Amino acid sequence: MKTRIPAVLKMVTRKTPVRVAGLALAVAMASVAMGATKTRELPKDLPAYGAMKPFKAPKVTEVKLQNGLTVWLVPETGFPKVAFMLAVRGGYSGDPKDQPGLADLIASTVTQGTKTRSSKQVAEAVAAAGGDLTGDATPDAIYVSTSVLADHAAPAAALLADVMRNAAFADEEVEIAKKNAAAALEANEAEPSFLARRALYRAMFGDHPYGVVAPTQETIAKATAAELRTEYAKRFRPERSLLIAVGDFDAASLESSIRADFGEWKAAAEATPLEANAPSFSPSRTVVYVPRPNSVQTALYLGTMTANEGQPDYAAAEVANAMYGGMFGSRLIDNIREDKGYTYSPGSRLMSRAQAGILVTRADVRNAVTGASFNEISYELNRMATTAPEQNEVQHAQRYLLGSRALMLQGHVAVARQLATLWLSSLPPEELGTLTEKISRVTPAEVEAAGSKYFPASRMTVVAVGDENVIKKELAPFGLEFSKAQ
Repeated sequence: MKTRIPAVLKMVTRKTPVRVAGLALAVAMASVAMGATKTRELPKDLPAYGAMKPFKAPKVTEVKLQNGLTVWLVPETGFPKVAFMLAVRGGYSGDPKDQPGLADLIASTVTQGTKTRSSKQVAEAVAAAGGDLTGDATPDAIYVSTSVLADHAAPAAALLADVMRNAAFADEEVEIAKKNAAAALEANEAEPSFLARRALYRAMFGDHPYGVVAPTQETIAKATAAELRTEYAKRFRPERSLLIAVGDFDAASLESSIRADFGEWKAAAEATPLEANAPSFSPSRTVVYVPRPNSVQTALYLGTMTANEGQPDYAAAEVANAMYGGMFGSRLIDNIREDKGYTYSPGSRLMSRAQAGILVTRADVRNAVTGASFNEISYELNRMATTAPEQNEVQHAQRYLLGSRALMLQGHVAVARQLATLWLSSLPPEELGTLTEKISRVTPAEVEAAGSKYFPASRMTVVAVGDENVIKKELAPFGLEFSKAQ
């Protein structure tokens, strides 16, 4: 039988402004929270779940070249393709303070021609191998990757080596990249989700590289081909790089090719300093809002720092997040989508960066229920923080995490990306399989501890994108201040 939550706790009236994340409310909610969880009746003839099976990680052979390049080889027979990924430490963390997001331009142009091959010739060479060549940037790294037919693995490695050592950054290619980047940024700025993410990370991390989600128009306009060539010479260094190969190949043969192609790679300039400090974070009682006049929805984003994959309670935080909002059937989705119909696709995500973990809740809600939705999100966060989960709920989250991770890691590119993330966090490749083992062993007590540590609503930075008058009217009862996003 479902226990109804008293109206004074469930919904805040505009006559009595309160802080939903306050201690008194959290304690009161704890006494009724477990009764608020819906119990769905399953078909009586439904077969029992099988035993949970942690993902079996592939064997990784580590090679270190004399120039400092780290190579991780992951032979997997069966599917005749090979995924290559090069990770270079220092994405946004290597950008000049007055040019945030410059790494995006480097990543998008580094693959567009070398000293001996035009952009067209590079594209033709990788297409002949059955793949394509892409670059992208994150706060922690610049990635260059391709996935090719297994028979063309050696030529693809040689092409990657050419890009790493001899990228040209031709003037015309840089101008094309700048125009594309400016147009993409303009299009993104029409999307509430992009505006919310940009405002949230700025509010959470300030000038730290983790506060950057894209270059600014000023960064794009200011960048020159000569500057990108200079930055490339400083950043692309073998001792700061990892080459990963995953797929159907002979390890000894491919290692020989890699040694021949990458062995002479040397840094061409003094190294660019990287951001060395972990980000600081202080929760705020201010709602950062991004005005979108006449918007019929409000995009609510709430964020906080959590454990990253290198911390002992990361697995418990993953399970807690799945229960809270990280999977379909989570508490948040059951509450504001299934029960109340406030929004179609709410959810939460836990992301691991090299220096921090980040928990983000998102919900695009109708204007009329902006305040009610924020109240329920705060309620679910505080319920995670103040109540112990039941064993069956923990097991449901574990099954989801183990199953989705096993499916995701069926792809060579996904395995390569996950390995690169581990390396950037100074973790060994074995952690690829260890994490699933840790998830399978998480206990309700550990989930409760992670919830108490990371999920209180009072720890959240809040961003709202929508009509300014609606945001202020709907969120005023919560005793919060308001600040327009910069």
